[in-house]
Amino acid sequence: MTWIETRNPMEAGGELQAAFEAQRNLYPPEYAVPANPSAKGAGGIIASHTLIPSALHHAFAAYGALLSPELPLERRHHEMIATVVSVTNRCRY
Repeated sequence: MTWIETRNPMEAGGELQAAFEAQRNLYPPEYAVPANPSAKGAGGIIASHTLIPSALHHAFAAYGALLSPELPLERRHHEMIATVVSVTNRCRY
């Protein structure tokens, strides 16, 4: 398994915390509580972006925009798409 240095966005403050909170605020309310909470504030792929706050914000703000409640897809659709993509990519998510 690859190890990537990460930082806790909630403890780092400054640009990292601002980027993390800004992208997180774009997500619908039902996504506010993580399925697998991390003591480090961000887990997995999000944590891997903590060394470059602007990359974290832009990469995940795009995803947040795709989850907009103003779009016709509901959370169940998002989950179905994520499941099919994960199976196709032989990924365990």
